[in-house]
Amino acid sequence: MESNQKTRVWYTFLWNKYFLFGLLFVIWMTFFDQNSYLLHRELNREIDNLKKDIEYYQENLKQEKAEINYLEHHPEAYEKLAREKYLMKREDETIFLIELKDSIPTK
Repeated sequence: MESNQKTRVWYTFLWNKYFLFGLLFVIWMTFFDQNSYLLHRELNREIDNLKKDIEYYQENLKQEKAEINYLEHHPEAYEKLAREKYLMKREDETIFLIELKDSIPTK
């Protein structure tokens, strides 16, 4: 008899209009609403990725500013930068590029 009474209590609780409305509201807000939990989770991931990008670019900006500062105070460094980074040469010289086996991609 007691089992029947517990089942009846659960049955009335589950079919209570306020419980059903609340359950429907939670399901709607979690999956279907434009401000749903799933959308917020995706947007938070995107925000985290953008913050990582900002940190990367700020660090890169610091390095570039340091390089510019160095070049402003050491004019002879322009030639070194042009030769090493951009493979530039003087008119009367020839440059030979030597590639090591480790740097050549193999199929």
